[in-house]
Amino acid sequence: MSARDNVVSLYRRRGYEAVPVGFSLCPSLEEEYRRRGGTGWYGDGFGFAVHGIWEQPGRSGVFEQQRWFPGESFKPGTVFDAWGVGHEPGSEAAHHMTRMLHPLGSAMGLGDLDAYPFPDWDAEPSDDLRRTVAERHARGVAVSGGMECTIWETARYLRGMDRLAADFAEDPDFATALLDRITERSARRARAYAAAGCDIICLGDDIGTQSRLMMSPATYRRWLKPRLRRVIDAAKAVNPGIVIQYHSCGHVTGLVRDLIEAGVEVLNPVQPESMDFAQLHREFAADLSFNGTIGTQSVMPFGTPEQVKAEVHRVLAIAGPRGGLFPCPTHLLEPEVPWANIEAYVEACRSWGG
Repeated sequence: MSARDNVVSLYRRRGYEAVPVGFSLCPSLEEEYRRRGGTGWYGDGFGFAVHGIWEQPGRSGVFEQQRWFPGESFKPGTVFDAWGVGHEPGSEAAHHMTRMLHPLGSAMGLGDLDAYPFPDWDAEPSDDLRRTVAERHARGVAVSGGMECTIWETARYLRGMDRLAADFAEDPDFATALLDRITERSARRARAYAAAGCDIICLGDDIGTQSRLMMSPATYRRWLKPRLRRVIDAAKAVNPGIVIQYHSCGHVTGLVRDLIEAGVEVLNPVQPESMDFAQLHREFAADLSFNGTIGTQSVMPFGTPEQVKAEVHRVLAIAGPRGGLFPCPTHLLEPEVPWANIEAYVEACRSWGG
C-alpha cells in the first residue's frame, strides 16, 4: 500500500498499514533540522505521507494600499496577502502572530464591496496545478489542497471581527454580500483542487476559542453552515471521493455535528487543551475522522520524549485498528519545542503497528 493509499484508507476508517507523520516547523526549528544534517524540505526528510499545495489566485483589479488604508504607515516587514489583508509583524519568537490590518474595516456599503479588488480563482485547475498533483502522486504521496481560511476567517480579516459581528445585526445586506463573494471564490478554488486530482481539501475557519464557541450555534447555522456546504458540494460534484478536512482551533464540540452535516469528514486539530478526544471519538467516530490531538500548548513543548510517545500511543489506541486518526501536533511547532520531542513523536508513530 502506498503512503497515499494508506492515508486515504485511514481517513475512511478501513484500516491502515502505517501511522503517517506530519508537522509544521517554525523557522528556528527548520534551522535546527539543517544544523542536524537535513537537506531540502523537512517533510521529505521525515517521509511525510501528505504534501500540501496552495493554488495562487488572480485578482480582479489592482490593490492600492493607500486607498484602503488612507494615511496609514506600518512597521517594516508588513506584508499584504492575496486578499489585501495586512500583516504587521510582531516579535521574532512569535513570528506567525501579527497585527491584522483590515482593508474593509471602514467600508460603508455595497459600493465599497463592488470597488474592492478581490482575488479570484478559476474553477478549472491550471496546468501547473495538475502537473504538481501528478508529480506528487507519482511519488506515492497524497496531495492536499490548502484553503483553511475558507469563509468566516477571511471575512473577519477583511472587515474586522467587531465590525463583521455588528454587520450581522445592523447591516445584514453588507454581511451577506461579503460572505457570498468569499464563498463563490472558495467554491471555485475547491472545485479546481478536486479537478486537479487532490486527495484531500483542507478547509477551515477558527470558530472556537480556548474554552468555548466563538459564536452561538444559531449564528453559525444562519451565516456560515450553508456556505460551507456550498464549498464542499462544489468539490464533491467534481470528485465525490475527495476527503474533506476542516480546521478550527479551540473548543468546537458544540458544532461538530453541524460540520458533519455540512460535509466535513476529518476534523483538525482537536486541541487536547480544549477538547477531549476520547469523548469526541465516542460520539462522532462513526461519521468523522480526526487529524491532530498532540498538544502544542502542552506535551510537545513541555513534556518529556517518553510522555510524547505515550500520548501518541494513547490516542492511537482510542482510535483503534480501523484508523480514523492521523496523530500529529495541533499547530506550528514553536522554538520552545525540544528536538528530542519531535524525534519522539516520529518514533512513536513508526513503532505503532497498523
